[in-house]
Amino acid sequence: MTAAFLLAGCSKIADSLINKGLSSTTSNQFIKYTIHEGSNYCDSNSFKMVDVTEMKFVARFDSTAIYQTKDPSHQYDINKLYGFSDNNADHHSYSARFGWRWSDNALRLFAYVYNSSEMTSKELTTVNIGDDINCSIKVSGNQYLFTVNGVTQSMPRTAITEKGDGYQLYPYFGGDETAPHEIHIWIKNVN
Repeated sequence: MTAAFLLAGCSKIADSLINKGLSSTTSNQFIKYTIHEGSNYCDSNSFKMVDVTEMKFVARFDSTAIYQTKDPSHQYDINKLYGFSDNNADHHSYSARFGWRWSDNALRLFAYVYNSSEMTSKELTTVNIGDDINCSIKVSGNQYLFTVNGVTQSMPRTAITEKGDGYQLYPYFGGDETAPHEIHIWIKNVN
């Protein structure tokens, strides 16, 4: 009981340090996205067209990224972080984005891609709660280049547009389950 109380207290202290100075509205600063308990979609989920050769951003998670699903088999589902639809199509047809999940006591980032309505994913790395995570997705002909903190991995791209043409994709929890508690993710776009 005491250990759980201390752990909860440490998480709150750590989260207050992580959150300090983060903006929820100022552009060119971090934007706080909240996925409320029982929801899939985050707030601040506005429709925005994109036409990009590279999307760069910095992401930060706090301890709310640690979760347990109701059904243990869903713990390995990939949540979505940030990215774009492509090929002037729906994101379940063509898209590239980062995914994330908490599993096996680690926060894991993924490349998550749809080509011709077929989804593929690849685990990229594990990251620490509270760290600034430098991310980018670059369109390079028939591949997407996913970079996390300077390490790049490629994923196939079958879209025929020269650039990533579509709309912005925001933080999302699930597939099979909704958020088990409120989750906070901070993202800062980098030009």
